[in-house]
Amino acid sequence: MTSSHPCSLFSLKEIQSATNNFDDELVIGEGGFGKVYKGQMSSKDDGHVVAIKRLDSMSDQGELEFRAEINMLSKLRHCHLVSLIGYCHENKEMILVYDFMPNGTLHHHLHKADSAPLSWLRRLKIAVGAARGLDYLHTGVGTQHGVIHRDVKSSNILLDESWAAMISDFGLSKIGPTNQLISYVDASVKGTFGYLDPEYFYTRKLTRKTDVYAFGVVLFELISGRLPVDERYGEDQCSLVRWAQKCVKERKLDQMVDFSIKGTISPKCLKRFIHIAHRCVHSVLKERPTMTEVVASLQALLELQEKSNQSSESSGIMGLTWMMPKYFSLNSGTHIYILFISIAMHCFLVTTI
Repeated sequence: MTSSHPCSLFSLKEIQSATNNFDDELVIGEGGFGKVYKGQMSSKDDGHVVAIKRLDSMSDQGELEFRAEINMLSKLRHCHLVSLIGYCHENKEMILVYDFMPNGTLHHHLHKADSAPLSWLRRLKIAVGAARGLDYLHTGVGTQHGVIHRDVKSSNILLDESWAAMISDFGLSKIGPTNQLISYVDASVKGTFGYLDPEYFYTRKLTRKTDVYAFGVVLFELISGRLPVDERYGEDQCSLVRWAQKCVKERKLDQMVDFSIKGTISPKCLKRFIHIAHRCVHSVLKERPTMTEVVASLQALLELQEKSNQSSESSGIMGLTWMMPKYFSLNSGTHIYILFISIAMHCFLVTTI
């Protein structure tokens, strides 16, 4: 890990001022831990827009998790990890202040009806970014210790103004050695159903492969648009992992693709992406890839998909220009009209990638 970066200690008065005394109109998220507010910390310069997480006194997450997150994020800095700006611990209040992520959570964009569907290329870039963040945690950045996140899920992947993925919420994280292929950490079972590694659940042995399993679930979410657990699909198909494994076994990969991105994924990319996700949720720990391997595989897929998109775009434009000579002899107006259509199609293809 890198050297510690000191966090600011805010007074409760400063937090109340930033959130208009915890105004519900400023709530941008809510979970078992409490509420998250969009706030503005005043400064000599322009105010800094922040996300303020206020732990509920009745939450399962208590002071241990609160301290763990402060300790963890004050030591970690990476372009795909959310940055902790400061905290407040006053009058029994436990409050964390982060950089504000304008595009919210990955979970919201995949599962909420009020959100426009994410394109396949954007989903793939998000997967690469999140994988890089987890790889940074697992590898320990050249030290003998790495971090096991223990609560990897789509609601803990935030998206900044450029749609870059940011891993968040380190309250359940554990530090463990990195000098072994699979190192165990004795830990009580915590996490989120649907993402919980069965091996960890049954043995209570926490490993980096526990995060890999959860990330595999996120990959299946990205390709299918389905929730990890969804009772609307009935008992046989309510588990995303079981349903995905069944589709792979029956070679029905096309059935796994979210309707909103059908036809935009190259067949080779689809096959390889699902293969990566399927390996991540393998029941045997040693068969699961490391996050370093996942990053390399996803980066290769991103490049493959981008080349495929460029090829499709070129084919589309060449197809139009190939047809143009037939009509040029009609009149100059038709010439201009066809040229306009060609330019419009080019712009459409570029903006939809």
